[in-house]
Amino acid sequence: MQFQLTKEFLSELETSLEANNESQVVALLEEIHAADIAEIVEELDLNHAKLLYSYLDGNTASEVLTNLDEDIRDKHVSSFTPKEIAKLFIENLESDDATDVISVLNDKKRAEVISNIEDQELAKDIVHLLGFREGTAGALMGKELVKVHESWSVKQCVVEMRKQAKDLDHIYTIYVINDKEVLLGRLSLKKLLTTGSSTKIADIYSTGLKTVKTNTPSEEVASIMEKYDLVALPVIDDLGRLNGRITIDDVVDVIREEADKDYQLASGLSESVESSDNIWILTRARLPWLILGLIGGILGAKVIGVYEEQLRIAPEMAFFIPLIAAMGGNVGVQSSAIIVQGLANNSLGMEGTFIKLMKELGVALINGFVCAGLIFAYNTVVSDTQSLSYTVSIALFIVILFAGLFGTIVPLVLNKYKIDPALATGPFITTLNDIFGLFIYFYIGRMLYV
Repeated sequence: MQFQLTKEFLSELETSLEANNESQVVALLEEIHAADIAEIVEELDLNHAKLLYSYLDGNTASEVLTNLDEDIRDKHVSSFTPKEIAKLFIENLESDDATDVISVLNDKKRAEVISNIEDQELAKDIVHLLGFREGTAGALMGKELVKVHESWSVKQCVVEMRKQAKDLDHIYTIYVINDKEVLLGRLSLKKLLTTGSSTKIADIYSTGLKTVKTNTPSEEVASIMEKYDLVALPVIDDLGRLNGRITIDDVVDVIREEADKDYQLASGLSESVESSDNIWILTRARLPWLILGLIGGILGAKVIGVYEEQLRIAPEMAFFIPLIAAMGGNVGVQSSAIIVQGLANNSLGMEGTFIKLMKELGVALINGFVCAGLIFAYNTVVSDTQSLSYTVSIALFIVILFAGLFGTIVPLVLNKYKIDPALATGPFITTLNDIFGLFIYFYIGRMLYV
């Protein structure tokens, strides 16, 4: 049964913590998963949270920490001494998670934490991982894996694997290397179990293994693992040497973070924010795009002002200003959203830009004909002014064509210049389509009413 956090449970836990009743706290949390305990910890103040960690065993405490929201986790880690961080958390984590935990600390405290780690192999791995740039495969990978030498026999391989595997929670793949640590392939567990003990690993391992380099962007790593349905992906350096492995749980985090970032950017937020952030951070994230919308509104008003005399001659045109602006914005966002989605999951295929534009042009032509026809029929019935019917219908048709093509081109151009194409699905494209849509509407009106 899924755990549900209630006010009553939280109150009872806080009372037990305040009374330093360790046995009661342990009893309350005994049957609760670490991910659910993390949800509880996020509701506690820092002092209560620190006390709760001290009552948990090392494995559970470290797992709870890694399940916390990133901002809360960083605040909690910073509140412990270097020795506490090393003993309570780091020594119970795999190298990739341990690196994430201490990467937020300043250089001095980070060095003190590393010096307090008893497992020197883990400390060396963490130092190695800290040297990779954020957002790359090197920063994402862990060092824990099972590797065997091509020259070993099956019997020797089994003995060595037992030594390597004793500290691993999961064994995803058995990697095969040579004398220079170069990755050659992988070893099937089935072949290992069904082959004679004297057989050399070189005779039974498989080649053609998917790999990434340490400097491969994390988004590309996620795309490869998703495309080929991988649970683990080896990471090599420029010389082909095995450096580590990336597992599916790390990639899920990348995919979620990228989706959150794109959604926020498309929604008009200039930086990643959480609902729990303070007023200043939330304002700072929203205000730039609101200012852009304000500028767009002013430019739209200027366009209307230029054609003020035309509105005096044909005031009925004012009734359809919201329609033109809204349709342009909607069509533009629809077109850009499809392109952005295709760029994100690499599903655009081998089609060139021209083919994509022609395809979008065909869609826009059909949509334009239908919408323009409907609005023409409506105006013919309710309006006595034939010029208005033609103006609105022709303008709407052209605006839909323009917005469809514009919404296709913008994300492709942004992607070419290494700018996040998700920018094209938000206020940016909506505002520009509003301005150009109004200009097209009034320009056609001027031609037909004169």
